[in-house]
Amino acid sequence: MECKDPKCPIHGNLKVHNLKLKGIVIKGNAEKTVVVEREYSTFLPKYERSLRNTSRLHAYNPKCINAKAGDEVIIANTRRLSKTKSFVVTEILNKAEN
Repeated sequence: MECKDPKCPIHGNLKVHNLKLKGIVIKGNAEKTVVVEREYSTFLPKYERSLRNTSRLHAYNPKCINAKAGDEVIIANTRRLSKTKSFVVTEILNKAEN
């Protein structure tokens, strides 16, 4: 079965930029959108400590990849696809156990 989605980074004509992030899919309820949560740390020079932060990003989920909640994925930066989406899921690293 061939993917005919024009917004697919593998089979379509959507170009991705250099920025690639790794995160875990939190929500996958929408038809072609997933919410990916990633964890990162920032250094606070005043206290000489690192602070752990999380951010949630909306990403386009092509049907040929089809990431579900709990999957560890890599998302790549691309042109703005909608008001909130400017990332696309490129690959799944670890599938959820469900």
